[in-house]
Amino acid sequence: MSSLPQILQTISYMGLPLLLAMVLHEYAHGWVANRYGDPTARLEGRLTLNPLAHVDPVGTVILPLMCLLLPGGFFLGWAKPVPVNFARLRNPRRDMALVAAAGPGMNLLLAIASAVLLSLILFIDPSLSAYWPPLPGMAPRRDLLGMLLLPLAAMALYSVFINVLLMVFNLIPIPPLDGGRVLTSLLPGRSAMALARLEPYGMMIIVGLIILDPQIHVIRTITGTLVNVMAGTILSTVVQ
Repeated sequence: MSSLPQILQTISYMGLPLLLAMVLHEYAHGWVANRYGDPTARLEGRLTLNPLAHVDPVGTVILPLMCLLLPGGFFLGWAKPVPVNFARLRNPRRDMALVAAAGPGMNLLLAIASAVLLSLILFIDPSLSAYWPPLPGMAPRRDLLGMLLLPLAAMALYSVFINVLLMVFNLIPIPPLDGGRVLTSLLPGRSAMALARLEPYGMMIIVGLIILDPQIHVIRTITGTLVNVMAGTILSTVVQ
């Protein structure tokens, strides 16, 4: 189990990337919904980059901290969902898919942007790669440039994995997750209605799968494999 200083260091490196990933994910939903005819998020003051408008005390603060403190390596969190009235969209069936895909799409863009930032930092100071991951007994950087760039490099690296994880998790095809709503908009009528009826129970199904995951190894196997492959591909492509 990680020591308290290591946990605090991880929290300090992950906090800002996680907050940005969640806030911009929800902002993207609201922006696309407003663009295609539904001003609900804008009228309710949610079409904003102010983190306070999107923070969910449990999903944004308490649950991520518990995931870091508890053994097992599983990470989960969410922001307050942006309200969307799909009936007000110009083409509800098509536009629902666009609104739902906007959140994961934003996370993909943020992952790529974070990898670009990491590449730029390592270009400025290639020696930083020797300080990550931090090892016990490793002497910290004492020069000003190193003290500024090392935390930024760590946050950029965490940001790649956090955003890919949020993208993959939200694309699980169970409503109300984004992947479920995209799939609902693509399926033919009866199949779409049958899947849509799962939405009131979707989060219970997801929580159940997460609780049972140590025995059935579904969520972690799928998301873990995809996250590692996609994050590794982004990093190997961008960071030379």
